[in-house]
Amino acid sequence: MRGHKRLLAVAALAAALICGGLTGTLHAKDITVGAAINLTGPASTWGQFHAKGHQDYFSYVNDVKGGVAGNRIELLLVDTGYKVPEAVAAVRKFAVQDKVDMIATWSAGAGLAAKPIIKRYQIPTINYSTAWEILEPPIDYMYLPFGSYRLDCYAVLEYIAAIHKGEGPPKVGLLTYNNAYGRSIHKPSIEYAKAKQIDIVAIEEFPTKTVDLTTELMRLKKAGAEYVFMQMLPAAIISAFKSADRINYDPVFLGTWTSTDPDFFRMGAGLIRDRLRMQFPGGLPSDDTAGIRILKELWSRYKTVESFDTAYWEGVVVAMIMERAFQRAHQLYGKIDPETINKAMESFTNEDFGGLVPNITYTSQDHGASFTARIVQVHEDGTFTPLTNFFVPGNEKIEIVK
Repeated sequence: MRGHKRLLAVAALAAALICGGLTGTLHAKDITVGAAINLTGPASTWGQFHAKGHQDYFSYVNDVKGGVAGNRIELLLVDTGYKVPEAVAAVRKFAVQDKVDMIATWSAGAGLAAKPIIKRYQIPTINYSTAWEILEPPIDYMYLPFGSYRLDCYAVLEYIAAIHKGEGPPKVGLLTYNNAYGRSIHKPSIEYAKAKQIDIVAIEEFPTKTVDLTTELMRLKKAGAEYVFMQMLPAAIISAFKSADRINYDPVFLGTWTSTDPDFFRMGAGLIRDRLRMQFPGGLPSDDTAGIRILKELWSRYKTVESFDTAYWEGVVVAMIMERAFQRAHQLYGKIDPETINKAMESFTNEDFGGLVPNITYTSQDHGASFTARIVQVHEDGTFTPLTNFFVPGNEKIEIVK
């Protein structure tokens, strides 16, 4: 009897091990990603659609692809309210309590403030804001999804030089927030303008809560700015258009890729009037690439959006890059954790994402992803038309296509 019980115990243990092994194979360990995103503060529409794109693509990976090597992806989403201390607290919690495998930070200020924590806990992190200052040394574990605002500056100024027809050098004014995000275009623009013989005739900056930009636009007009290069969020651009109309000022308005969101087109009805051009380093529906087809499949499957949106686009791009890093970590090292993910990302060489974003290369010395730009026309109906080819400022010739 005693021997029989011992045999049953051994059999039970074996069955448990087998079942546990099967469970590990089928369900595996969740890959955990922490995302500290602004969902309720200023510019929250951007953050909300970033989160929606990020969530939809991870759902797609889990639902359609069965996760990554059998590992499902869990997204821990925290609202920062566009407050740097809230973002830093979220990142610390991700690192210390949640022990996540990867992190997404959101604003320029939050990314810069979180760098010491990210480096200390050695968790690879992609920042939604592409402020170039985030990749000032040390760059350890901090990544951008595509070219920084330095790219926007170079591309916009090259475009201005290419289209300028007046006598003398183009006269450009900068109109920006007075925070890290706004000022991120100041230094690169000043430096590149000198190389391109472009005059930066004025720099106007203002607090994020400013609702009337008439004074700033009057100063730009008085300085003779023929082109106004803006680094501010969509609601402020609408304010700039209102103020420009008020003083009968009609420069060429240009912005970085963060210039539009879904609210922009609703709030800007009758004001946009196809007078905004911006640098946008991504695929558009008119490109009909493999990446755009995936984007459309997400729209159809999850019903989160019905048409192209740049904020949703970036959420999908960041999630795609993370998925590729998880895949590569499993392929190269047989496990997916912060260490292998970081090593995998630094092995990216001309990684193709189906044209949804320029091909990405990361190395141990460069976490900037790409330096490929395109200028597009923003239409009041929410669509975008390419005005140039894709080009690398300083290395490839810009071609005006429309």
